[in-house]
Amino acid sequence: MDQLYLSLWYPNFRLDALPGALEKVMEQFAAAGGSSRVSAATVYPISWNESPIWQRVYRNEAEDEESASRAVIAAAMENAHEDYAWEFELIWELWVPEQAAGFDTMWRQEPRTVRIIGFGPQFDEGAYETNGHIRVDFGLDAPFLYEDMDLDKDAIARVQQNVERLVAFTDGIQKSGGISTRLLWSESGESLAQKLIDRLQQVN
Repeated sequence: MDQLYLSLWYPNFRLDALPGALEKVMEQFAAAGGSSRVSAATVYPISWNESPIWQRVYRNEAEDEESASRAVIAAAMENAHEDYAWEFELIWELWVPEQAAGFDTMWRQEPRTVRIIGFGPQFDEGAYETNGHIRVDFGLDAPFLYEDMDLDKDAIARVQQNVERLVAFTDGIQKSGGISTRLLWSESGESLAQKLIDRLQQVN
């Protein structure tokens, strides 16, 4: 299993453009079946080694206007500085297997946390250059591969639905996010696309 990320770079990017860019990314996340509400937000100064200077957890409920993406971004970035990073946690549901002894594998949708991070230009010595002005942390790539399972027809359909959600999100950002470059990458450096191709060749 590998950590999966999406890095986004914008042309002529300035800090005052970050709130709007973050909001567009969150809009596409909701359009791809994710939550339109933020469940937690944290502000880090200078580098990841520093303690957060601002943090808030939200109820993430439809009637809670304070957890709407625009409101959370505005609150978190009220005192924005060039050497800050802003992390927002949102939820989407992906298909996961549930195996009981002596029974066939059952599939259910389970909430997974996705972190959307905006980098100030001076945060962590210009971390945006390699991470993107905005980076999306999907967590482990397991829901898009399940490499340790024997996939039957039903399992393949569930994994494909997970992948389709990921593709819808990344394509939506490509079309409407105003980005100059995007990169879907993993911690090990392996290509998710190649791993998906290899996986599907194993089961076909």
